[in-house]
Amino acid sequence: MRKNLPLILCIIIGLVGCGGQTPKQTEQPASPSPESESNLTFFDVTLEQADEVGKPIWKVKAKQAEYTKEKKIAQVTTPYGELYQDGKIVYNVKAETAQIQQDGKQLFLKGKVVATDPKNGVVLRGNELEWRPQEDLLIVRNQINGTHKQLKAVAKEARVKTREQRIDFSGGVVANSVEPALQMRTEHLIWQIKQETLITNKKVLVDRYQNKKITDRGQGDAATVNLKTQIANITKNGQIELQDPPMQIVSNSMTWNLNTDNVITNAPVRIFHRAENVTMTGDKGELKIPQKTVYLTGNVNGVGQRSQSLKSQKLTWYLDKKLVEAQGKVVYKQVEPPMTFAGQKASGNLQTENIVVSGGGAGKNRVVTEIIPQTNSR
Repeated sequence: MRKNLPLILCIIIGLVGCGGQTPKQTEQPASPSPESESNLTFFDVTLEQADEVGKPIWKVKAKQAEYTKEKKIAQVTTPYGELYQDGKIVYNVKAETAQIQQDGKQLFLKGKVVATDPKNGVVLRGNELEWRPQEDLLIVRNQINGTHKQLKAVAKEARVKTREQRIDFSGGVVANSVEPALQMRTEHLIWQIKQETLITNKKVLVDRYQNKKITDRGQGDAATVNLKTQIANITKNGQIELQDPPMQIVSNSMTWNLNTDNVITNAPVRIFHRAENVTMTGDKGELKIPQKTVYLTGNVNGVGQRSQSLKSQKLTWYLDKKLVEAQGKVVYKQVEPPMTFAGQKASGNLQTENIVVSGGGAGKNRVVTEIIPQTNSR
């Protein structure tokens, strides 16, 4: 098994490989200090580091390198080069300075760092970079700016797993996707590059843009956005605010199809129509935004601004027509005048209290009307 060469030997080998140059000799003082004796300076160098089996883990070129024997650390000026994983280039890097440890466990770059993935086109910019090849971990810190044809993101830190093609952004994350046109704001965001998926388990705000203006807004305590299918799943205290129609949707499990403009909930849902001041709840729901139609199933309950209510097992709400159609164990109540209707079907306008309740025939399916007399106190 091949052992790692000491870093100083790697520097000399790099010099020979670059046209057989030898290090420039600096003039030594008459009585050199211990510090000057322990430092070696090289110009136009190539530094290489390999793993235990001889596969490269980085290659860095620089205009100047200063090696400290005692600390076994090289300080490098204007470095640029490649980072390797499994013998293949995973990132091209450049910076203002670099610090390289002889044990080969870590590589540090500082000052205007740029790291580019030649495979998927991700570019990470920051002011600090740390490469831990044994952990397959690339860390970019301090004013992170990530760009890609699908996504642009800023954060305090980015952690890259090169084998998984996964980037974890943390700290004040703001990510803007191109298609769909979304902005996500959260404290931690996972970008699965191959799967084209964004994941967060932190509180998140999602703004949807059309013609560079916010049209809809979602939020929740966890969310997943598939950039390929353009489907967003918002869970844990999920909420979507729509402008047209002017509605609020609240549920703990919502699937928001940004391509078809549909919202489906597989958990109890509450829908509030801001203009009509009508609230609908149910066990499950679906809102087809282009058709402006709401479908609710299971324990449906609609309440208007005058406390009139309509209960049923199924309900279809045509928003443009201001029409509701209810089926199954229908009960309609209004406060003024106080009365109750029960039947199997109902249709009408809940806001204006113009509701027609009908039954399925004679006997037990007939409509039952209850009128509550008012008593006048003198």
